[in-house]
Amino acid sequence: MAKDKIDTIENKIEAKVRDAKGHVKDAAGGLTGDIGLQAEGKFDQFAGHVQEDFADLYEEGESAVEKAVTFVRDKPLFSLGIVSVVGILLGWLFFPRRNRS
Repeated sequence: MAKDKIDTIENKIEAKVRDAKGHVKDAAGGLTGDIGLQAEGKFDQFAGHVQEDFADLYEEGESAVEKAVTFVRDKPLFSLGIVSVVGILLGWLFFPRRNRS
């Protein structure tokens, strides 16, 4: 398994653990009336969700890059044509022709 895949799985596990720890802190704070502990638990839950979402986003981006690389390898001339057309369109957009009178 690739190192990036292992890191992503580790990030997801850490996120789940942090979320669970946040739930426990939130519940304990609610039972004891400790608002600070309850707020810390909610923050841990939020941080866990953000960390997991970031890991998911990283995986999606990684798969999109892999698809693009595969497309370029399979169809190099077509890819070159696409890049050329995009370059020409951007050139016309950013550097409009001047009328020379």
